[in-house]
Formats: sequence, structure tokens, C-alpha cells
Amino acid sequence: MRIAIGQLWQETNTLNPLATTRQDFEAFGVLRGAELVAQMAETNELGGFIQSLRRWPEQPEIVGLVRLPAWPSGRATAETFDWLREELLAALEQALPMDGVLLALHGAMAADEHPDVEGEILRAVRQLVGPSVPVVATLDLHANVTPAMAAAADALVLFHTVPHVDVFETGQRGAAVLRRLLPLEDDGRGVPQPTTAFVKVPCVLPAERANTQAASGVSAELKRKLIALEQRPEVLTAGIATVQPWFDVPELGSAVVVTTDNRPDLAVALCRDLAGELWQRRREYLPELVSVEEGVRRAHENRQGLVVLSDAADATTSGAPGDSVWILRELVKYDWPRPVLVTVVAPEIVIAAHRLGVGQTWSGRIGGLRDHQFGCRIPLSAEVERLFDAQFTLSGHLGRNLPIDMGRSAVLRAGDVRIVVTTRSGPHFAPELFQAAGYDPFAAAVVVAKSPCGFRAVYEQRAAAIYSVQAPGCAPPNFWEYTYEQIPRPLWPWDEISDWRPEPKVIYR
Repeated sequence: MRIAIGQLWQETNTLNPLATTRQDFEAFGVLRGAELVAQMAETNELGGFIQSLRRWPEQPEIVGLVRLPAWPSGRATAETFDWLREELLAALEQALPMDGVLLALHGAMAADEHPDVEGEILRAVRQLVGPSVPVVATLDLHANVTPAMAAAADALVLFHTVPHVDVFETGQRGAAVLRRLLPLEDDGRGVPQPTTAFVKVPCVLPAERANTQAASGVSAELKRKLIALEQRPEVLTAGIATVQPWFDVPELGSAVVVTTDNRPDLAVALCRDLAGELWQRRREYLPELVSVEEGVRRAHENRQGLVVLSDAADATTSGAPGDSVWILRELVKYDWPRPVLVTVVAPEIVIAAHRLGVGQTWSGRIGGLRDHQFGCRIPLSAEVERLFDAQFTLSGHLGRNLPIDMGRSAVLRAGDVRIVVTTRSGPHFAPELFQAAGYDPFAAAVVVAKSPCGFRAVYEQRAAAIYSVQAPGCAPPNFWEYTYEQIPRPLWPWDEISDWRPEPKVIYR
């Protein structure tokens, strides 16, 4: 038995003016063939695939195709799409025949001329392997699930958590679904016939309050329902995708996907119930925001411990450029009792800092070069306090044993404010980043987390206060106040919709 595994992972933010190119994928770490299996065996969805497959009693041959990851950023170029497609399909074609295919995708990637990258990729994979070989794809909870994706795959297996702390486990769930779709005849139940109910929900939901780790709330309650559904023997997988909001594409919208074993009536009923609840409770996702000035003032008044300011609009985990300084501009106005930690992506400043050396003074303007539409530039004079390489292993939100390399970096000190300046984008909330820079984020007065919700996985239990700050940027929490040109209308919260009812479509494989 031969099972192919591969990955194409990038979340596109179409408000970000920086194009994603082949170089971005190569910088993150492209792996092919046996190298993929060897290096990713403990990491994220691919690790979940590999560990699960190795425990199958049938001992299948694991065929590594290609790993193609890039950090969230702007729309990919058409040339980059052509390269990605060729890499994946050529690897699969060369490896045929296959008994099954497992693909780790994000689900919200767009390229110039290709608004539904994963839909096109899955359709091409289906054409290569034929109608009888099971194809299972894992997706981020913020995927923009399209009819093309649902039609091409036998099953779509989505993350259940925000923060995304079930990435490895989603890989395991995907492998378990694939095993049920194979003609193994070891449990007496025969081979399931995957039957999918799929519905697009005409809403796009902010991420700030989508915390499934909370004791209550819509996200936590829906997560528990999905987990319970997947424990039923007739349900292969059930998922809700609340979609990447900063994604100006023609089929934008949330989605519900339920795949059963030849139970179209059940799939439709469950899909309808989940979609109906998501729609009825959509307003519960609307965030509570404070202004930059108010957030920094509250942080300064808090003497109880760490305050986390969520700069969602510049969230690098959401594909923003990472060089917003709106909050920094306010932070440097105050004296602080302990270090204040804030991040900026600015390769030109890193080069200058390394040229100057530790202890020297850097002076210039910072911010607003990568995000030239919403960002601002401010004058700054700061000491080069530390030079380091931003390399670490991420575990928690988005990662399990995930190697991160954000390139040469520097720490600039302006009073009590430490500005961690990196060459490349990455998880600009991660404790591991601040630790690599020489700081304990949990001992800081303030940490600015460039993340809307994922940062809560590590900070919520240790922060004295958390404030979601509204600032300009490419990943704004109030995204419906920005200009979108391609999205379908009506779509909430851009439009008020009073009479929508879920009507799931059934897809037979």
C-alpha cells in the first residue's frame, strides 16, 4: 500500500501589497521526497500524517511529495502559482500509482488570476489519481472552503481550535479518515461511501473573539459539538470554517462541511444545524476594541503584571506586513517600570544595526515601508542593544515543533521600550521570539502581540490584562469598513441580511 503526503500552506491577505513569491516558499523551507518524511515526522499536519500512518497495521509505504510552505502575506504571483502547481503535480505523477493521498493545505490562498488556489490544486490532483483513489485534505479553520474543494476531495478535515493548537492532531484525524476510506476489510464494516453536505454561510467573522479555549462562547460551544459529531461512527468528519477575513475573492464566506458514510440525510441535517447556529450567533464574534491611545494608557496604569496589547491590524499571523508602529509611537511617550516588547519587520534597519554594532545609536525613521497604504513612519533614536538570529522552534498556536527562521535581527532600545526588529515576517507574538532576543516576555510590562487571537494560547493565563487595539493596518478587526471589490454580495457584516436559511448541497464520491 502506498500513501502520498504533501503540503501547500500559505494564508493570503489581499490587503497586503507585498506579493508572495517562490523565494518566500524557499526561505521557509521546501522539502521533497524522503527528506520531507524524515524532517517533518514530528511537525504539524505532516507529522500527524506520518505518525498515524506508521501505526497502521498495514505498514503502508509513505511517499513524500513536496512541502511548500510560506508565511502568510500578500497574493502570490501567477508565476509562483505555476511553480507550486508544477512542483506538487509533477511529484505526484512521478510517484503514481497511489492507494491514497493526504494533503495538508491552508485553504485561503490566492494568486494573481487564481482566486481559489486550493480548489484548482485539488481538482488537478483528482484528475491525476482518478475517481477511485481517496483524497483527503486538511484545512485551517480560516479556510475559504469552495465548492471546487469540496467536490474534488473525498473529505476535508478542518482544525477545530482557535488558537490553532490542534494542528498535529488534525493531521492525525485526516489520516484516520483516509484509513476508513480504504478497502482494508479489517473491521467488518466495509468501505465507507463518503457523502458530503456543504454550505456556504454568507458571513465573515472577526477572529478576536473566536477563542475555542474559553469556558463558554460560540466558538467553544461549536468546537465541542464538532468533536462530539466526529465520535459518531457514521460521521467521517465535521468542520466549520469561519474564513480569513482579509481575502478579497469572489467566493468569500464561511462554510460548514460534514462528511458521513453514505448518510446524505444525516449529513444535510447536521450541516444545516451547524450553519444555522453559526448564522444566528454571528454577532457574538464582534470584538470589543480600544483605541491605540486608550490601550497604551490602560497598560501604563496597570501595575499588576504583564499587559498584552493585541495589534490585530498588523498581525503577521494574518498576513499583514508586520511594520506597523502606531502602537510604538504611543508607547515611547511613557516611562515604564519594566521592559516593553514590540516587534517590527524592517530588514533595512537590521542591516544598519549590524553595521553600527551593539552600544551604538541608530537614528532614522521606522515603520510604514512594507505597509505603505495603512502604515505610518515615525522618527526614532535608539541604542542597538542586541544583535541575534531569530531562529527557534514554535510550539503552540500554529505550530508543533515547527522550525522558524526570521533571519538576522536586532533589538533597539528607546527608554524602556525594546523594539525587536526582524528581517523576515513570522510569529510576531511568540514567546520564543522574545526569548531568542534575550527577554522573558512574561516578566515584561507590556507585550505587543501582532495576532488577533492566537496569542491567547500562551498569554491568557499569565497576563494581568489583555486589550484588543484598533489601529490602521492590513488585517483590521473592522474589516467591513475597508474596500473590497470582488466579494459576493450581500455578505455580512458588510450587509444586513434578514432572511437567509442554510440549504446544504450533497456531494457523492
